[in-house]
Amino acid sequence: MTKYTVKKYDQNDFAIWNDFLAKAKNATFLFHRNFMQYHQDRFEDFSLLVFKNEKLLAVLPANKEGDLVYSHQGLTYGGLVYKDQTKLSTVLAVFQSVLLFLNESGIQKLIVKTLPSIYHLKPAEEILYVLFVAQGKLIRRDSLSVIDLSQKNTVSKIRKRGFQKAVSNQLHIKEENDFELFWNEILIPNLDKKHKAIPVHSLEEISRLKVLFPDNIHQFNVYFEDKIVGGTTVFETETVAHCQYISKLEQDDRLGSLDFLYQHLIQERYAKKRFFDFGISNENQGKKLNEGLSYWKESFGASTIIHDFYEVETSNYSLLNNVLI
Repeated sequence: MTKYTVKKYDQNDFAIWNDFLAKAKNATFLFHRNFMQYHQDRFEDFSLLVFKNEKLLAVLPANKEGDLVYSHQGLTYGGLVYKDQTKLSTVLAVFQSVLLFLNESGIQKLIVKTLPSIYHLKPAEEILYVLFVAQGKLIRRDSLSVIDLSQKNTVSKIRKRGFQKAVSNQLHIKEENDFELFWNEILIPNLDKKHKAIPVHSLEEISRLKVLFPDNIHQFNVYFEDKIVGGTTVFETETVAHCQYISKLEQDDRLGSLDFLYQHLIQERYAKKRFFDFGISNENQGKKLNEGLSYWKESFGASTIIHDFYEVETSNYSLLNNVLI
């Protein structure tokens, strides 16, 4: 079989887990235990660490529901995290060890939420090959609208007109440390009216996360005559500026607040970042596309990156035998 040891995360692993992330080629601050633990009361954590001869080789942020283990459902993305030097053959063996451990723990299936390629510090799609060999079943595919900021991008005329409206209306942008105005006056009312939903992060949670990750979480508000009319919350990683929340006043069409804001973010604030990620425009587990929302993002010059979700039977660990020739 394999020479690897798998164990469940416990609080004593806090330091070794976070130290490992700093050396990984496919990790972001969302995998830091301080981030994962802000919603620990909502999930039964089942994160795993994989060792070889007491050396940590990989971690898997995860939670458990019944006889299923998920790439952590409280995170946007996930999957197996490993270092720059990790070989494909090692990822095969590590993932086999994870499946075997889960199988022996009474877990029937592992649901793997991959990390989109734009978040990789270096190419890190070893896990996609391993999932193929393990006969992982593709169960969801989301489409991210992404701008490659290293390339020349064409902005549509309608976005340019919106920007000119904003200039004429003398709008101004502020980067804020306080989320209260955007949450209470824009985001929460809009989500409730349009979707009967609430933000994934409460005001208290996003404020606490900002304190923990001041260099990664940013709030930008747009004002007209000193009244907030729109805004966005950005989660920044080493390679990506990702829009976690986007919202504006419903009667804002005459103002151009979001055109103004995103022109600033894309062409100035994050111009030196590798990618600008508007996020998904999908519903129903990726099977439906909000055409209007997708078009709006594409009109800034965005195009599509795929985010895949797989389901793997833990009994398929045996399929990873005899792969190497």
